[in-house]
Amino acid sequence: MNRKLILLAVMAIMICPLLAGDTAVFVDLGFSADGRTYMFGQYGVSRGSLRPWAELGVVDVASNNFVRGGRINYIHDSPITAGHDGSGALYRIIARNVALADQYNIGYLLQGHLLFVSMENSSPLANDPIEFRNFPRSESFRATLIPSNYGTAAGSSFTISLERMNNSGLHRTYTVGSPGIRRPGIVSYHIRRVISDPRSTSIVFVIEMQRQNNDGSHEIRYMVETVRL
Repeated sequence: MNRKLILLAVMAIMICPLLAGDTAVFVDLGFSADGRTYMFGQYGVSRGSLRPWAELGVVDVASNNFVRGGRINYIHDSPITAGHDGSGALYRIIARNVALADQYNIGYLLQGHLLFVSMENSSPLANDPIEFRNFPRSESFRATLIPSNYGTAAGSSFTISLERMNNSGLHRTYTVGSPGIRRPGIVSYHIRRVISDPRSTSIVFVIEMQRQNNDGSHEIRYMVETVRL
């Protein structure tokens, strides 16, 4: 096999997984010092066009919503180069929005304290609770993701039922999420990570969403749901 054929074979191996689906990579970009604001990003390569893309989000934790101007999208104008993963699109969108991070006092070194992470290839069942602990505060948590309206024209939604307990007997419950927001085409939601700010005053759920396309392919995107403790 000559060098040209070897190169074509390598490129095919690298590109075929991208054609099978459009899977995002989630990036924790940090909290503000008071834990009230959280910044995250995600990036990937668009199926078909092979153009790298990225999204940036700045969230007010207490309201569980984006701050003003806090949701930004970018799609590069040319396809990905063989051997690249699309992360350059995220670097570009971060560089272009330094003022936004500064406005909300985001500290890139104030990344979340990991409380829970699921196996990358696992698919936990809906309504199957997860449990995790915050050892610095001697608290334990139980969270249950409750989806609704999968496969309907109106779109699906979900909420998270969160129970919080500590050694002193405190027991509080929270309902996290925006059930009024319907997302068309989403066939599954999974909690992939749970993180807290360094002061353990905010909780962020990282949710994986899988969207089924008309041609049978799928897309994976991430979103966050937040609660102030």
